[in-house]
Amino acid sequence: MTTTSSPRVLEHPERDEIRLEDVLHALADAVRLRIVRDMAREDTELSCSYFDLPVTKSTTTHHFRVLRESGVVRQVYRGTAKLNVLRRGDLDALFPGLLDTVLAAAESQAGRDGAAGDATA
Repeated sequence: MTTTSSPRVLEHPERDEIRLEDVLHALADAVRLRIVRDMAREDTELSCSYFDLPVTKSTTTHHFRVLRESGVVRQVYRGTAKLNVLRRGDLDALFPGLLDTVLAAAESQAGRDGAAGDATA
């Protein structure tokens, strides 16, 4: 008996299966938003090890799974590396302006947080 599913192939929602509430849930977490901001800035495939996150490896894996299952990122294996890419085209087609608005708001918030940290230093 042969199996057609491979553990190296990850499931992703098709574009028409991506739901706004799932995307908003994925983006509502600070760690996942940080991942998405980094991916948007780099605009290329990034390995999971690229990200320096303040959480354990298993928690990092969870965050990437939420992003993948919500349709925010696509993950593919290349050799032994799992690469991640932002599904900007799909998100922009389904929810025009959403990603850019969220990213701009996150940048603005990060600037305020940085300025507040400078004021207390």
